[in-house]
Amino acid sequence: MCEVLQIARSTFYYEAKEKDNEDEVTTAIVEIFHTNRKAYGTRKLKVKLQEQGYTVSRRRIGRIMKEQGLVSTYTIAQYKPHKTACNEATTANVLKREFDQTEAKRFVVSDLTYVKVQHKWHYICVLIDLFNREIIGHSAGPNKDAALISRAFATVEGDLSDIQWFHTDRGSEFRNQTMDELLETFDIGRSLSMKGCPYDNAVAEATYKVMKTEFVNQMNFQSLHHLKLELYDYVNWFNKHRIHGTLRYMTPVQYKAAALKKVV
Repeated sequence: MCEVLQIARSTFYYEAKEKDNEDEVTTAIVEIFHTNRKAYGTRKLKVKLQEQGYTVSRRRIGRIMKEQGLVSTYTIAQYKPHKTACNEATTANVLKREFDQTEAKRFVVSDLTYVKVQHKWHYICVLIDLFNREIIGHSAGPNKDAALISRAFATVEGDLSDIQWFHTDRGSEFRNQTMDELLETFDIGRSLSMKGCPYDNAVAEATYKVMKTEFVNQMNFQSLHHLKLELYDYVNWFNKHRIHGTLRYMTPVQYKAAALKKVV
C-alpha cells in the first residue's frame, strides 16, 4: 500500500502508533474524570495523567474532553454580597488572612452551608485545618445552631486541645455561650473575621464553593441519614483522593505525610 501511494513506510507506522496512543490517553482521561466526581479540569487531569506515565498538553486534554462530552462541574466563582445582622463582639481577628500555615491545627477555620433534603433546608458544618486544607471535622443537621458545630468538633480525631485557634465569621451560631464553653474547655483560642468582611474567612468560603459544585449540586438527598452518609463519603474522598492546586497537586493526607517526612 505504501508503494502504491508512494509514501514512506515509517509514515504508516507513525500514524498507527499515534492512533493507539490517542485511544489510551482518551480512555485514561475518561476514567480519571469520572472517578473524581467530574470535578477535574485540564490542569488536574494533566497531573493525574503524568502519574500514569502520559505526557499530554492541556490543549490536547481539552480537545479530548470536548470530543467525549466531558464538562467539569465548575463555574467561575462569584461573590454575591448580602446584608445580614452582624455580631458586634470585640474578639480580634487573630488569623489576619494568613491562610498558609506551616503547623498542623494551628488555625482551624469553619463556616456553614445549606442544602435541600426532601424540600426542607438542612445545614452542613465542616472544620478545615489551614495547614493542609484537610476537613478534620464535619456534621449535618436540620438546624443552624451551636449544636451543629459541636457535633463537628466531636468527629475530630485526636485531642481537641491540639487545636490552637478557631476562626470563623461573626455568625451567632459561632459566637454564643455553648461555643465559648467548648473552646474554653479545650483551651482553644478564638478568632473572628472583621465586621462585614467575608474575605477574612476566604478558605472556608472557597471550600464550600467546592463542596457545592462537586457534592451538593450533584445529589438528591432523600433524608438526613442519606445526607450524612454521602457527606462522610465526600469528606473521605476530599481528604484522601482529591488533589489540590494549593498543595502542589497533592491530597491533604499526602501533603501532611510529606511534611512529616521533612521533619524526621
